[in-house]
Amino acid sequence: MSEKEVISRLDIEHKIYILRGRKVMLSMDIASLYQVEPKVLIQAIKRNIDRFPSDFMFQLTKLEFENLKSQFVTSSWGGLRRATPYAFTEQGTAMLSGVLKSKRAIKVNIEIMRVFAKLREMIITHSDLQRKINEMEKKYNQSFKIVFNALRELLETPKIEKSKRRIGIQEENK
Repeated sequence: MSEKEVISRLDIEHKIYILRGRKVMLSMDIASLYQVEPKVLIQAIKRNIDRFPSDFMFQLTKLEFENLKSQFVTSSWGGLRRATPYAFTEQGTAMLSGVLKSKRAIKVNIEIMRVFAKLREMIITHSDLQRKINEMEKKYNQSFKIVFNALRELLETPKIEKSKRRIGIQEENK
């Protein structure tokens, strides 16, 4: 990996989950990316807790953590834990750059922000494409109905796939 590329975007995407309806990264994953011990990350956050309101960071419940762990066949999260990890929203991860100031933390944080922006852009593009197909379907006659149905099927996520990882995002089982 070059000096310029601290961490791959794909590695970051695989560490973004959907919890409580929000895209988040877990404290243990962020610590790993920053190459610091999770407890060091949490200590730095606790010293700067005013920077992390509940819409920037929250601690997982035991049930949320167990559900998340159960979605992975081989868990690298093994071992006993005294506390469940924290989850950071996009704003929370941005705030981390003011707490951990190492050169690596700054570079990794920039890449994390780029990945969140890319995911937002992909969601917008997907929605825009869906809207355009709906408009075209209204505009043209029934002879194109088969084409529009095929396009719509390609854009829809199969129900089975909804519980699996998608584009680096993990959905919580409810």
